[in-house]
Amino acid sequence: MIAHLVRFVVVLLMSLLVGTMFGIWLGFNPSGLSAATYIEQQQHAIRALNTVLPAAGGVCIGLTAVLALRTKDDGRSRYPLIAAVVMQLGVALVTRFANQPINSQVMTWSAQAPAANWMELRDTWWHWHVVRTFLGLGALCLTLFAVLGGRRPA
Repeated sequence: MIAHLVRFVVVLLMSLLVGTMFGIWLGFNPSGLSAATYIEQQQHAIRALNTVLPAAGGVCIGLTAVLALRTKDDGRSRYPLIAAVVMQLGVALVTRFANQPINSQVMTWSAQAPAANWMELRDTWWHWHVVRTFLGLGALCLTLFAVLGGRRPA
């Protein structure tokens, strides 16, 4: 029963997390925005997501690792789960060391007076967001494969 609950929570949280990243990738490409619009949009998103999403990511990493440990006798589930943990760690590292430092800078900007290099930072942030989105999608696919396709104990 606990294993079913853990699988459910992992799939739900990871789907929400990756769905958010995917939605941002799909609908919020900032390349055509003015400086003021970009800054206002980004600051709003940072305030709304910058704490919740990393926390959800940490829970996903931990629970996926627990699932991998609990499936030691089922290689069809264990190895995809281990790979999913590695990809989730990649998402966390990109977020922490690429996106969040830029987020911190953006939060100090004024929409009326953007930083001189705002477009360079915007493009760097976007590049790393795309990288973490595809890492997250890979982790979600592997987790779904493991959870839905692995051997189930009687």
